[in-house]
Amino acid sequence: MPSSAGFTRRQAMTTSAALAVAALASPSTAQAAQAASRSTGPAASASASTSPSASALDVVADMQPGWNLGNSFEAIGADETAWGNPRVTRAFFRRLKAQGFKSIRIPVTWGQHEGPAPAYTLDPAFLSRLKEVVDWALADGFYVLINMHGDAWQWVPNMPVQHDAVLAQYTATWQQIAAAFRDEPRRLLFESINEPFFNGSSGDAQNAVLMNELNTTFHSIVRATGGGNKDRLLVMPTLGDTPDQAKIDTLLATFAALDDPHLVASIHYYSFWPFSVNLAGYTTFNAATQQDLTDTFDLLHRSFVAKGIPVVVGEYGLLGWDSGPGTVEEGETLKYLEYLGYYARYRGLTTMLWDNGSRFDRRTMQWNDPSLYAQIRSSWTGRSGTASTDQLFVPKGRTPTDAAITLNLNGTRLTRIDVVGARPLVRGVDYTVSGSTLTIAAATLGRLTASQEYGTNAVLSLRFSEGIPWAVNVITYDKPVLTSATGTTTSLVIPTAFNGDKLATMEAVYADGSPAGPQSWTTYKQFNVAFTVDYTADTITLPSAFFGEVTDGAPVTLTFHFWSGAILTYTVTRSGTAVTGTSA
Repeated sequence: MPSSAGFTRRQAMTTSAALAVAALASPSTAQAAQAASRSTGPAASASASTSPSASALDVVADMQPGWNLGNSFEAIGADETAWGNPRVTRAFFRRLKAQGFKSIRIPVTWGQHEGPAPAYTLDPAFLSRLKEVVDWALADGFYVLINMHGDAWQWVPNMPVQHDAVLAQYTATWQQIAAAFRDEPRRLLFESINEPFFNGSSGDAQNAVLMNELNTTFHSIVRATGGGNKDRLLVMPTLGDTPDQAKIDTLLATFAALDDPHLVASIHYYSFWPFSVNLAGYTTFNAATQQDLTDTFDLLHRSFVAKGIPVVVGEYGLLGWDSGPGTVEEGETLKYLEYLGYYARYRGLTTMLWDNGSRFDRRTMQWNDPSLYAQIRSSWTGRSGTASTDQLFVPKGRTPTDAAITLNLNGTRLTRIDVVGARPLVRGVDYTVSGSTLTIAAATLGRLTASQEYGTNAVLSLRFSEGIPWAVNVITYDKPVLTSATGTTTSLVIPTAFNGDKLATMEAVYADGSPAGPQSWTTYKQFNVAFTVDYTADTITLPSAFFGEVTDGAPVTLTFHFWSGAILTYTVTRSGTAVTGTSA
């Protein structure tokens, strides 16, 4: 799960920390030889057995694709239902298996189920229940990864100031986990900790030493228990599970010192942050956002996979998924997922979708967004064509003009265009294709929007020679209308006639053009944090999170950018706790 905690960064390095890190050498010769003996490119095969002779690279490749049982066993509370998900059932795992997943990561928070020091005895009932669930998943053919999860933000961060106490609890916990699962098959993996960070450290150098200590302690504990643990694959993260070169170098040094061919590197990837949360104007999966992904996955391949060390992207998704609906536009989300699946496959990375229950519903056992799942599943084996947009806006009451869309063919070709619930479009009449430009004829748009109802009037299904179709919504709209309103710094609700349009982002500036509101380094505010949208209620709301960082008495000009291209301005003025909003 993405950590909300930040990291303290200082430049000072203690002499002992510098010596400890420097003492760790380059990747082991065993891992380097292993890398030289196999292909790790897009054509590499993944047909691993679970015998001790199977390489870590082959086993991890065979785990692709993976999924997270999020917000269950790491939930803080009485049991696995504390954060709103139902109890896990054997039937659920069988249904998940049918979705095509081959591995399950089960995040676990242990501290709340432990007794006091010095034994830190794990609750037998909790341990038994977790083992039951793990055994179900293993029996259904899944690879399973269990970890230390919520503890990483509860008590482990205190390690810099409570070193011995934290290490004692960490040691006692992993000793019990390792003993309880020592006889499980090799398809069970252990992960040392999730997204670790440290409070009160002296800076990067100490963080590196502490990370090395956690990972090496974990390694020695598990290996010492013998049985299946003597060659079980052990997954170790960078600091924060962050794909940063310095943090990667620390993990590489740890791997080199351990000289164990059964180790796996872990990082998490939630995309380029401004795109992931819709901030700073990054509303689309643009070139910068794509470059962030390729740079990250190239770094992982170069640092680990090419040296014979497998990588598990233990969590991926978008941070904006859980902040509210519409944070990242649907088509832009699908383009991101299509490219992520393709490039992870190209770079030999195993990916595990983060799902806290909002993606694959654990009660209905259905996907809440089937299009999202279809795009993810398709990317496991090939590429799909996409387009510059999944929305074509046609002005209400006006004669349409030809509409051009840029196709992202991704090695495919456009074969036909269907219309959901109606006859297919005719090439050369309803549409033309020139290179990567698709043009929909004005007359065709007029026919498709004949009802003149606001919103989606028709859905075009662009069919390509490979992969899944790309949906384009043909939308009738008018320019939205904002209404003046009054409210408080707790909430200003702006009545909005969207008229079929949808909001992409919002800017906020003072009279001198400087940014207003939170995230003061950018004029573009964060979707579903600094403002929220309700298309059913026809409102845009500015919550306390926005006004908490607005200067009293200084008018703020809001600029609302809509997906149709419409731009509207609105002025808000705070006076104490009272707020006045005026439409332009």
